[in-house]
Amino acid sequence: MKNRLMAIILSITTIAVTTGCVIGDDDISNVENMEIAYKDMIVGETATDIKADLKILTNRTDLIDTDFSDYVNEFTSMYPNVTIKYEGITNYESDVTTRLTTENWGDVCCIPATVQLSDLEKYFESFGDYSYFENVYELSDSKMYDNKVYGLPSMGNVSGIVYNTAVFEEAGITELPDTPDEFLNSLKKIADNTDAIPMYTNYAASWTLTAWDSYITGSTGDPDYKRNLLVHLANPFSRQDDLTGPYAIYYTLYEAVNRGLTEEDPTTTDWEGSKVQINAGNIGCMVLGSWSVPQIKKAGENGDDIAYMPFPISVNGHQYASAISDYCYGVNVNSSADNKTAAMLYIKYLTESSGYALAQGGIPIVKDDEYPDFLKDFKNVTLVSDNPALKGEERYFDDINNMSEISLDADPTHVAEIIEAAIDNTKAFDEIMDEWNAAWTKAQQSEGIITD
Repeated sequence: MKNRLMAIILSITTIAVTTGCVIGDDDISNVENMEIAYKDMIVGETATDIKADLKILTNRTDLIDTDFSDYVNEFTSMYPNVTIKYEGITNYESDVTTRLTTENWGDVCCIPATVQLSDLEKYFESFGDYSYFENVYELSDSKMYDNKVYGLPSMGNVSGIVYNTAVFEEAGITELPDTPDEFLNSLKKIADNTDAIPMYTNYAASWTLTAWDSYITGSTGDPDYKRNLLVHLANPFSRQDDLTGPYAIYYTLYEAVNRGLTEEDPTTTDWEGSKVQINAGNIGCMVLGSWSVPQIKKAGENGDDIAYMPFPISVNGHQYASAISDYCYGVNVNSSADNKTAAMLYIKYLTESSGYALAQGGIPIVKDDEYPDFLKDFKNVTLVSDNPALKGEERYFDDINNMSEISLDADPTHVAEIIEAAIDNTKAFDEIMDEWNAAWTKAQQSEGIITD
């Protein structure tokens, strides 16, 4: 997506993690590789007589008896000797991280963020060389190491803000904000002119807070920023004169909470209930990925009021939005050869034929497929996705991120601490950013990336 989406402007018609635990270095041996390469598979034609019993671990507990059941029925009509059983896991990241330390956890899972890129080959079968996938799928480098792809995205997410148009209209907001301060002013209008909660943090759910990390690339407009610049920059969490970059993202959150523009008691937030409340017009907006939009539209009678807007940061007068991979499908490296083949055929069906991404409000993985029409507010926004790390620097981000204990994209604790400090006034925002800079610098020095 990097090269295509940096150049593309969307039109209407073409349009999460709760643990800091990291999978370690336990040695898990490989088994016989598959005889059929993923790139050569044709669903409905390849190996239609294959026999396999597949177990799939999923975080989407809400889809097991609905969409997933339909997908299984369609796939097994082409592969009658294959059985597929989904296991839904609520505390997904921590539970699956633990299960991966054994060999028999199942055949397919959504790869937890706790698995470092350099450890992927210990747990998952390679789908093949990136040189094939970069021309076929979007975001296929998300779970890549040493030019091998070990996980394929279930879909992509656009990082923005879900909002209720009726609430915005009642508040007198006539144009969508495109800077942090304009956004905060809009929240103040909601507070002054409506009975709605301006912005709902979903603090108590915890996993929802990792959404804030996903805006970093879009806040700079640079696909190299996260994996290739952030690891080398000194004090990357400092304020920029144009209020862009990581500082601007977390400043927006801190100020919204500190100014009383969020729910009164964040410890009592209710994720499932929040979908109903924003649908009903009792909440103005929530900072979540595009995956949330279909769920919120279905949560009440006012689905037509639910829309999606870019995160309010502009770079030189232009808005960008991060396009990131959702969970990636991984195939157990210890599964039998037949189970691996059947698993990859099913993954190919899910990504190319099932319609899952469009139904769930995501970016389809196959290049040039149709985009959700609710992205109409992104028509003048450029999507950017992270470039992979340079060769020899693949571990830099993970190592610095873990050693600094900031844990971007992996653990929401750092985001929760911003909310807590803003509520109690225990720390000024700049003090928090100074602490992050110090921790990041110490980690860079420990890794020998910077020397002073």
